[in-house]
Amino acid sequence: MPRAHLARRIGLSVVVLLVVALVAVAILAVSTVRRPFPELSGEVEVEGFTGRVTVSRDARGVPTIYADTANDLFRAQGYVSAQDRFFEMDLRRHITAGRLSELVGEGGLETDRVIRTMGWRRVAEEELPQLAPETRQYLQAYADGVNAYIKQADSPADLSLEYQVLDWSVSGYRVEPWSPVDSLAWLKAMAWDLRADYDDELARARLSRGGRTSEKQINLLYPPYPFDRHRPILSDQAWDPAASEEQAASATPTALLAKGQVAFEATAAAIDAIPTLIGEGDGVGSNSWVVSGERTTTGKPLLANDPHLTLGIPSVWTQVNLQCRTVTPQCPFQVSGFSFSGLPGVVIGHNAKIAWGFTNLGADVADLYLEQVTGDTYLRDGLPEELETRTETIKVAGGDDVELKVRSTVHGPLLSDAIPEVSEGGDQSAVRGVAQSNRYAVALAWTALQPTKTADAIFRMNAAGNWSEFREAASVFAVPAQNLVYADTEGHIGYQTPGLIPIRRSATPGAVPGFWPAPGWDSQWDWRGFVDFDDLPYTLDPEEGFIVTANQAVTASQRPFLTSEWDYGFRAERIRTLLAGAAKVSPERMVEIQGDTRNTFAPVLVEHLLGVEVDDFTAQAQLLLRDWDGSQPADKTRDSASAAYYNAVWKHLLEFTFDEIPPDISPSGGSRWMIVMEQLLKDPKNAWWDDKTTPGLTEGSGEILKQALVEARLDLARQLGKVPATWRWGRLHQLNLEHPVLGQDSVPEFIQDIFNRGGVEVGGGSAIVNATSWDASSSGYEVTAGPSMRMVIDLADLDRSSWVNVTGQSGHAYNEHYADQLDAWAAGEQFPWPFGTEAVAEAAETELTLAPPGQLPTD
Repeated sequence: MPRAHLARRIGLSVVVLLVVALVAVAILAVSTVRRPFPELSGEVEVEGFTGRVTVSRDARGVPTIYADTANDLFRAQGYVSAQDRFFEMDLRRHITAGRLSELVGEGGLETDRVIRTMGWRRVAEEELPQLAPETRQYLQAYADGVNAYIKQADSPADLSLEYQVLDWSVSGYRVEPWSPVDSLAWLKAMAWDLRADYDDELARARLSRGGRTSEKQINLLYPPYPFDRHRPILSDQAWDPAASEEQAASATPTALLAKGQVAFEATAAAIDAIPTLIGEGDGVGSNSWVVSGERTTTGKPLLANDPHLTLGIPSVWTQVNLQCRTVTPQCPFQVSGFSFSGLPGVVIGHNAKIAWGFTNLGADVADLYLEQVTGDTYLRDGLPEELETRTETIKVAGGDDVELKVRSTVHGPLLSDAIPEVSEGGDQSAVRGVAQSNRYAVALAWTALQPTKTADAIFRMNAAGNWSEFREAASVFAVPAQNLVYADTEGHIGYQTPGLIPIRRSATPGAVPGFWPAPGWDSQWDWRGFVDFDDLPYTLDPEEGFIVTANQAVTASQRPFLTSEWDYGFRAERIRTLLAGAAKVSPERMVEIQGDTRNTFAPVLVEHLLGVEVDDFTAQAQLLLRDWDGSQPADKTRDSASAAYYNAVWKHLLEFTFDEIPPDISPSGGSRWMIVMEQLLKDPKNAWWDDKTTPGLTEGSGEILKQALVEARLDLARQLGKVPATWRWGRLHQLNLEHPVLGQDSVPEFIQDIFNRGGVEVGGGSAIVNATSWDASSSGYEVTAGPSMRMVIDLADLDRSSWVNVTGQSGHAYNEHYADQLDAWAAGEQFPWPFGTEAVAEAAETELTLAPPGQLPTD
């Protein structure tokens, strides 16, 4: 479901005074731009430290931090995070707290309404006292380091250029101290963007409106996973735990859905109001695989990972190497990898003994409940229950405070209440033509809306030394539910599913759990707890010698039920094919596989496209599809020209076939739509082929395929020229990195140019290993999500590992590390990843010492 970018929500608030072109002179002044650049060398006295900490940075500005205590280590990480990315951190905490309006004005109000309704920060506040004592210490130490850096600034403009720009439209902003809850709340944002199912759950409910799309037609859009040719992560032989309690299926009769259509539309509007923070839609996923030493050239495991998220600038990831000078139980960390600015520790990476990677599990961890609401009560098992209510006050920079009444049922907050302009239309819904006195609303049940201990899991994982300790850490990794791959220096490889997975029961067996919104007035549809960790899938040292996770099905078993809506496995099967085809896999080959651009669905569609008779002009382009192997490189090759035409045909084919689907939920073109199209091609008279705008004429697949071929030829002739051989996929398929606030069309172009970077031609595409996804329902072919970073870890020699970020370490525009990794990323290259003391020293280009007051020498 497409969503508005954050800048579209706040742009009008920011732009009012930015249109004064004279400010360009001030912004472009070198002193203004360089003002917030941090000091990276020398010695600084910082309150709170108990000993001297050194921060060395390599050629790309990636920090390695050495400290004697764990608290000093994370205190320094907080300080360094603020040096590099404080505006990003501050923006994130305002979003996650529902306080964006305080930063950008009334343009942030809808976002604040929705997030306050869900109560992300309230949940984070409840989590903090439940965490392990050492976790709370680390979070506080990190916050102390951030605040130590903030205190050194005379004004917000000393921290980041964005504050000076925003000050022209929303003046007087004051930076607040960082807190541990600010860090925890970011985990809710991560879980929100990596959630699964209820976008589709909502889409199905909306498609059923007024009977315009039959249940049979809707079901065709959600085909079963193709286990016969796209293998799951684990076979039934690899994972066979003791049988867990049978989970009955649940389904909502579609007749009930008519009752809540206004509430469903209001819920869709609420979801649309939340800005994309790390990713959304079909493009969100990841590749991660691990190969045992028996199958590698190094004799030890190799582990690869590239999470597919929305790509912006700065990158969602930061890189860091955290080193206790002496490893002890009190200071157990020697860990390096990728983290989020604002969050201490390492999320994905390795320590001295183990390595791990993540891909999104896509588990169904949320349900929408249709509630019957009358006044301040809702119906439950035939009796009225009091709604739980609270009042929130939203402060708006440059405007009046806004009061928000939040209402909740036993299932969760009424998300359909969040945007009053939409929700007020649903005060009375007609059922079978009769006006109802009660109002229907939609409540959200979501695992992330209860306190969990995911923060504990991060630190435990960072310090784990073997498979047993890794699984123990994974056991408290609650949200978002992920696939975890594992390797260690002893030669073991493994896989673990963690996360809170709801158990659903109902009196309607035989249907998929959570497929439709549930009737909240009947308690038999409630969750019945969560799957025990020991019943979640895992494996250690499988006979096959490698494990591939790319968001495909975990196992063919439905016990426990995880979801029905996996990625459909094209990427995973391609990776498996490439690994199985090599006698021994080298680190270099792992990098090459990450850059593979083969579209393995394309031959299925091409076979049908080549059988269509077209005019001579179109046939010139159709010839590009003959003998094409499905590769989608960006460069000027025949394969690139073929890819350009194929993707244009694919875009128009989806448009013409599914013309009845509302624009905001139109086909994106990802793996699900490939399986849908594959099934429809076997049924040339299926109702989906018929163009409903041509009454009296019933089209079949032949007419629609021809129409797509012809329109794609005309489209590319306009965009790329009349000669098909000169077309290039990279000219269509480009990456444009946009700043989340000051980088889009609602902001003056000269401001955009300061913060944005773009026009990067890339290969790959949707459902391809090099997953530079694009949205087929949009106007073009621009990258919407992709590998947000790439890494390959060599467990035989950790210093021979490699990594790359999509942009750079710095969040400061025009800093040398703002986008210095972008070209390598686009080329599929990676940089050396120093970890050990000698490798770090050899790579170091700057060194900063942080010391307690009074410990530095005086002149």
